[in-house]
Amino acid sequence: MSDYVVTCCSTADMPDEYFKKRNIPYVCFHFNMDGKEYPDDLGQTMPFEEFYARIAAGAMPTTSQVNVGEFIDFWEPYLKDGKDILHISLSTGLSGAYNSACFAREELLSKYPSRKILVVDSLGASSGYGLLTDAAADMRDNGAALEDVFTWVEENKLNVHHWFFTTDLTHYKRGGRISATSAFVGTLLNICPLCNMSYDGKLIPRTKIRGKKRVINEILHKMEVHAQNGTEYSGKCFISNSACYEDARKLADLIEEKFPHLNGRVMINSVGTVIGSHTGPGTVALFFFGGVRLE
Repeated sequence: MSDYVVTCCSTADMPDEYFKKRNIPYVCFHFNMDGKEYPDDLGQTMPFEEFYARIAAGAMPTTSQVNVGEFIDFWEPYLKDGKDILHISLSTGLSGAYNSACFAREELLSKYPSRKILVVDSLGASSGYGLLTDAAADMRDNGAALEDVFTWVEENKLNVHHWFFTTDLTHYKRGGRISATSAFVGTLLNICPLCNMSYDGKLIPRTKIRGKKRVINEILHKMEVHAQNGTEYSGKCFISNSACYEDARKLADLIEEKFPHLNGRVMINSVGTVIGSHTGPGTVALFFFGGVRLE
């Protein structure tokens, strides 16, 4: 058994059973809906179907990150048990959770000076952040030392590509991310914005594509262009979706046909309640390892 634990936040958007099976403890962000706060516990307290149905009905949830005290409470049992910690955090381009983790780290190390707590800014989100965490867990399980895993994650985090599109602009309009006019015209013309994650961990709109079929083909093309070894890509591929599983499945089928050497089938997850509070329903996101993100 390893002498360290790999931890992350719930915003890595992998199933709870996956984290348990891989021995990756996670700490929960929070969301507030209709005046009540809930943990972002991967659909356990509020099933994803209910969450997205309530958004479709007009709810506008807000979110809050993991604070310093929560990180301390989360990590201290492992330190007491003689474990070191490698924590991979949601992108600083989206959240201050990394800074909270670093403050907690300093406070805990003053109490447990013989222990190590290494914190990584993933510069990623959702199941792309999950893909990076999965790779760290693979290295741990293969016997890699804590510092070696930390170094690899730091050196390879910008190789995780995030491409995503949305087919529903309603939530973007409600949240003020786009104007009512833009939402109306976009919906009328069946516009599906295609976005990705930049080198500094921010979500960037890249192009507007007309029609679901075209945007699915374009996101597939992005993987052909950017994946390590092109269509010979032999790594893992994850997809997350917000209440649009059929669109995600269609993309997964195309990927499995185009990339015959994948490490297992494409894993389809749900966009969690915190990330989903900002995307709303209708988002499909694709994650894979490729060349270094430079823009």
